[in-house]
Amino acid sequence: MTTLPTIQRTGPYADAVQAIRSRTRIEPVAAIVLGSGLGHLAEEVQGAVRIPFAEIPGWKRSTVPGHAGELVVGTLSGKPVAVMKGRLHFYEGYEIADVAFPVRVFKAWGIDTLILTNACGGLNPSLRAGDLMVIEDHINFMAANPLRGLNDDALGPRFPDMVGTYTEELRKIAHEVDPGLREGIYVAVAGPNFETPAELRMLRGFGADAVGMSTVPEVLVARHMSMRILAISTVTDMATGIPGQIQHVSHEEVLEVANRAGKRLADLVKGVVARL
Repeated sequence: MTTLPTIQRTGPYADAVQAIRSRTRIEPVAAIVLGSGLGHLAEEVQGAVRIPFAEIPGWKRSTVPGHAGELVVGTLSGKPVAVMKGRLHFYEGYEIADVAFPVRVFKAWGIDTLILTNACGGLNPSLRAGDLMVIEDHINFMAANPLRGLNDDALGPRFPDMVGTYTEELRKIAHEVDPGLREGIYVAVAGPNFETPAELRMLRGFGADAVGMSTVPEVLVARHMSMRILAISTVTDMATGIPGQIQHVSHEEVLEVANRAGKRLADLVKGVVARL
């Protein structure tokens, strides 16, 4: 069993880990977070133990269609993993720290590698719906940060350095597994409404290639705790805001495209996990 820092042997993170360990003896080498419509991969976990979020102390429930709301623990590509089938979002009304709570639990569990996926809108006109984009950097436009408040020095520094947040080694592995991947900058917004055309043009002007409503809160706490991070966006629609190219978008359409891209994403994540 992994020896945890004193701060992680007691308190809410330890309580959550204890509840999970009461259901499985598996000690994962990686945690995987599956975004909107991307839950297919969880079905490929071997020897799976499925734990509803509501049965883990401190872990909030997922309320969004396309997010099953369960933790799946087992093996994938021969490696022990923990898979969040669905995630939590700030727009669901949760505190930003609640959204990032699962990542704190993963670290307390002894996991050092975090793989995140999401569905996003493409801002860069060179992207196409269905593309997979490795995140190389991000812009936090959510007006919230899970590191706000008193810092726990046992978890990480007061002022974490964000240079190199998205682990270069993992990004390189991802491109080796799927040479057709795109790479770009992701901007996170609070949601839940989709952005106006003017907002989309502004976000593209800031240098973002894709926009979504998740991922960054989890990345911030993972970086705070020095975890290795890989994040992959599925471009489900083109949200450039360019006059003459403006299109309406719905959550149902997002899920449809994410589902179509699910096999390729699953193959990518399995290939990365196999190389860990």
